[in-house]
Amino acid sequence: MTKRLFLFLTVFALFFNCTFTETPEYTGLQNIKVLSVDNKTITVSADAHFNNPNDVGGQLQAKDLKLYVNDSEVALINSKPFDVPSKERFTIPLTVKVETNKIIDKKSLNGLLSSIIAQKIEIQYKGKINYTILGYSSTYAVDETQNIKLKL
Repeated sequence: MTKRLFLFLTVFALFFNCTFTETPEYTGLQNIKVLSVDNKTITVSADAHFNNPNDVGGQLQAKDLKLYVNDSEVALINSKPFDVPSKERFTIPLTVKVETNKIIDKKSLNGLLSSIIAQKIEIQYKGKINYTILGYSSTYAVDETQNIKLKL
């Protein structure tokens, strides 16, 4: 009987001493950059920064996060679930390869030519990242735009 009481008290103490009352804090998208450009693809990356003050983790996943290049939607990012570390600042990489033919269409050709001449391109990540833990879910809105200098 005392073993069960001890086990119950231990589990009770651990459960109530752990903090998981807050969702991880989304601190923004940084390091948006063009990793590579060739005649078939453009690889774009960014880091989503978070801070988790809790003793427990959970999972984050990008769902229907859209990538825009010069105001034209060129890719949809759906990442695999990312395990959230406890009591840490961390980043989730958001990297996507875009076929150049998706960027070069009649609607965006003038903007793309202007970008090549100016050697700058506007990249926008817009959508959401979902956080789940023990059946609870929360959503972070992402809307970050940055002008990137091209290295041609």
